[in-house]
Amino acid sequence: MTAPNRFQQRSAAAEPADVTAPERLDVTVVLPCYNEQDHVLKEIERISAAMDRSGYSYELLAIDDCSTDNTLAVLREAELRYPSLRVMPFHRNGGSGTARRIGTQQARGEIVVWTDADMTYPNERIPELVQLLEKDQTIDQVVGARTSEQGTHKLLRVPAKWVIRKIAERLTGTKIPDLNSGLRAFRRDVSLPYLRLLPPGFSCVTTITMAFLHNQHDVRYVSIDYAKRAGSSKFHFVRDAYRYILQVVRMVMYFNPLKVLMPPALWLIAIGLVKIVYDVIAHPVRVANNTVMLLMAGLMIAAVALLADLIVRSRSE
Repeated sequence: MTAPNRFQQRSAAAEPADVTAPERLDVTVVLPCYNEQDHVLKEIERISAAMDRSGYSYELLAIDDCSTDNTLAVLREAELRYPSLRVMPFHRNGGSGTARRIGTQQARGEIVVWTDADMTYPNERIPELVQLLEKDQTIDQVVGARTSEQGTHKLLRVPAKWVIRKIAERLTGTKIPDLNSGLRAFRRDVSLPYLRLLPPGFSCVTTITMAFLHNQHDVRYVSIDYAKRAGSSKFHFVRDAYRYILQVVRMVMYFNPLKVLMPPALWLIAIGLVKIVYDVIAHPVRVANNTVMLLMAGLMIAAVALLADLIVRSRSE
């Protein structure tokens, strides 16, 4: 029988042994793969080498998201050579968010790492992220914050991502160096209640960041380099930028709807009150219809905000 891993040792005394349960590990690296046949093996080699040197017990969970090339065949061949590699094939394309959600649910590691298979992230630094979680129990997630942008549509992506990040910072009241980095490590048990919130696409990384921040989980950021991706990008600027913004607002509405709804409500009410004063001075004993509409709109939005906040606070997680 193998000894409990270093993360499990803290709680092993309080939990009864289950001989039928799968072996618990220190780390699970979730690696979504979609049409990555030309470079996924290099990524597996890089991650495996780094984790072997780290001394952590681990598994590398490679999820083939119904690739249309030979990615699955490459993964199956690599599975015979790398004992820590576990391949999970999807029978239909579910998106990177679905792959990460299912991979986290199926993970055997106490710590889950998300990364990509396109050679963009410095995956040799994964043990460094895990080590931060091991040493400081107050940290629940460590995010690799990119210091440069190497993706497609760079002239459009940089300002768009800056705007989205500033919106998220304003709504969460927290400084966020990188909102949608694909390299992060977090405690699996902390993430489980939020996995059902993950959308199927790229904005899943934004969602897990927002969920942790809104629930007062400590998120730390580590500066990382970001390389030009291998292969073709799956990012579509207009569609995915819209989804990012929508997901940020959705997450804030889910956890703190007053942040979204109350400011416009108060502005409408304030403008309406000022308009009443103007109407009375300009046209005694007469209030314009648009003034009444401003006040009613502000009051209705405020009522919806308070009702939504009541629902959030009464909801059992």
